[in-house]
Amino acid sequence: MLIAYENVGKTFETLEGDLTAVRDVNLAVRRGEFVTLVGPSGCGKSTLLNMAAGLFAPTVGTVRYDGEEVAPYNQRVGYMTQNDHLLPWRDARDNVLVPLEIRGMGRGEAQDRVDELLEQLGLKGFERAYPSQLSGGMKKRTALARLLAYDPEALLMDEPFGALDAQLRLKMQIEILRLARTLRKTVVFVTHDLDEAVSLADRTAVFSARPGTIIRVVDVPLGEERDLLTLRRDSAYRDLTAELWDHLSPTVDHAEG
Repeated sequence: MLIAYENVGKTFETLEGDLTAVRDVNLAVRRGEFVTLVGPSGCGKSTLLNMAAGLFAPTVGTVRYDGEEVAPYNQRVGYMTQNDHLLPWRDARDNVLVPLEIRGMGRGEAQDRVDELLEQLGLKGFERAYPSQLSGGMKKRTALARLLAYDPEALLMDEPFGALDAQLRLKMQIEILRLARTLRKTVVFVTHDLDEAVSLADRTAVFSARPGTIIRVVDVPLGEERDLLTLRRDSAYRDLTAELWDHLSPTVDHAEG
C-alpha cells in the first residue's frame, strides 16, 4: 500500500471548543490506484488529504506513506485544490517552473521538462500567456502541469474541477484519468459529484456526516480503458452511481448547509 490511514482521528481546537473532523478512519490506497472520496460537506475528506501531505498529524491513529509514518511536508506527493493558485505576474511557462526552481533543477533541464508538459496538456502556443489571458480550462491545465512538473508519486486532489462548467469539467476529467494511467500515478481525489466519483475511480470511499468516518468502500470495475464520453450510457456506471447515492443519502439530513 502506498497511503494508509490506520484508526485515524483528527480533532481541532476552536473558539467554540474541540471539533472532531474525522474518527476511526481506516483506508489503504494501493500504488497506481485512483481512489475518490465522497461525503457531506464538513465530513473531513480534505482533512485526510492534508494529513497525507504532512500538513498536520492525526490526533489519534497513524497515517503512513510507503510504509513510513508521514512526516511534516510529504515531498513525495503533489496537492491540487479548487483554486489554481497561479502567480499572476508569471506567464504559463514560468508558473510551471516554480517547483523546479524550488528544487534547484538546472534552468535548461527545467525548461525542457516544462515545455514537454505544456505540450502534453495542450498548452503549446500559450507558454507566454499570463493567467489573466488564459481560459478557465487553460488555467487548470497550467496548474496540473505545475503539479506534475516535479513528478510526484501521488496526486492529492481536492475538488480541483468544481468551479468549471460541465464541458470543461469533462475535458479535465478525461485529462487527469489519461495522465494517471499513462504516468502510473496514485490519485486520491475529493469530490461532491457522484458522477465524477464513479467516472474516475477504481474505488470510492463514502463518508458519514461529521465526525466523518468511512461507511462503505465501493469497487468501480469499469476498466482502465473506460471512455468518459460514452460512459453515461453504460448500465454498470448508472448502477454504481445509484449505489453511491443509496449509501450517501442517509447522511443528507445530518450534513451541514
